Amino acid sequence: MTAILIMNAILAVIAILLVIAEKFLVTYGECRITINKEKILTVDGGDNLLSYFAQNKIFVPSACGGKATCGYCKIEILSGGGSILPTEEVFISRKDRLRGVRLACQVKVKNDIEVLISPELLSAQEYKAVVAKILDLTADIKHVFLKLEEPSAISFKPGQYVQFKIPETDEFRAYSVASRPSQDNIVELIVRLVPNGMCSSYIHEVLDINDKIALTGPFGDFYLREDSTRDIVCIGGGCGMAPIRSILLHLKEKNMPRKVTYFFGARSKKDLFFTEELFMLSKEFPNFKYIPALSEPKPQDSWRGETGLITQVVERTVVGNGHTEAYLCGPPPMIDASITVLTKKGIEDIYIYYDKF
Repeated sequence: MTAILIMNAILAVIAILLVIAEKFLVTYGECRITINKEKILTVDGGDNLLSYFAQNKIFVPSACGGKATCGYCKIEILSGGGSILPTEEVFISRKDRLRGVRLACQVKVKNDIEVLISPELLSAQEYKAVVAKILDLTADIKHVFLKLEEPSAISFKPGQYVQFKIPETDEFRAYSVASRPSQDNIVELIVRLVPNGMCSSYIHEVLDINDKIALTGPFGDFYLREDSTRDIVCIGGGCGMAPIRSILLHLKEKNMPRKVTYFFGARSKKDLFFTEELFMLSKEFPNFKYIPALSEPKPQDSWRGETGLITQVVERTVVGNGHTEAYLCGPPPMIDASITVLTKKGIEDIYIYYDKF
């Protein structure tokens, strides 16, 4: 066992030395990055595509800061990208691989390269903002209000997200917008404290009123399909409240034109938030129903509502009508379980939209 550990340590050191050697000793000269057959970036090769995009104010999302752990920075490589790396395989389906989809953070520019980036990403911007207000929603969730200064307004679809730049670093983290699109000069975020999380720790422990921060966005394919007339089922948990709240506030402005049921899961009563706001919404609009559920209610909660996992509540409540679409936001296990339940209820995969965090 000791010999194996020593060997692994030696291999790790060799790998690090090879990376350092390539970075400082290997040069690739001048390379051209052609974007959508129109825009050309001329760079000194050797770094990854994501870095060159950032240097040129092209804001491709990367919640993990380019460490190949989030899979957000997908683009299409037309030529010059080399072979797909093992670090990318978990994020790229066989179908996408045949199209040349890659992670921008893992494609090193060693020669001329041609890429396709969706117009939505190319329209993303950097925003300077100031912290206007911070509220405690639960013991570990904060509600952050950011007033945009430059530009002073943002256009986004309900459900999309922005990236929060951690000051004095090159690190970004993705947070869904919790406010309605018509409130275009204030961006509201809901941030749960993640143990050892760099950005959430900063927001919870350091961020203060009047602090200046930077955002990029908007991003994401998870958003309300406004051209649809289908009934809506929303399922969320924890900070999965954020994009669904944005969707609901937008629908409220439109006088709730569709039937909507929102299932929200929490452990105990202390983990619920926006409860009064959501029940008021259900009183104002009879075609909206809010169903919170507690998986571990405490005796002092005196809880009379639904209990169990939120997917169990969905399974015994939703009645398939062949004319429903769903919006899901929460941890991957909740999303996967929700998809299983909803498809059994007759909701087709193509009408199930989700955001995993």
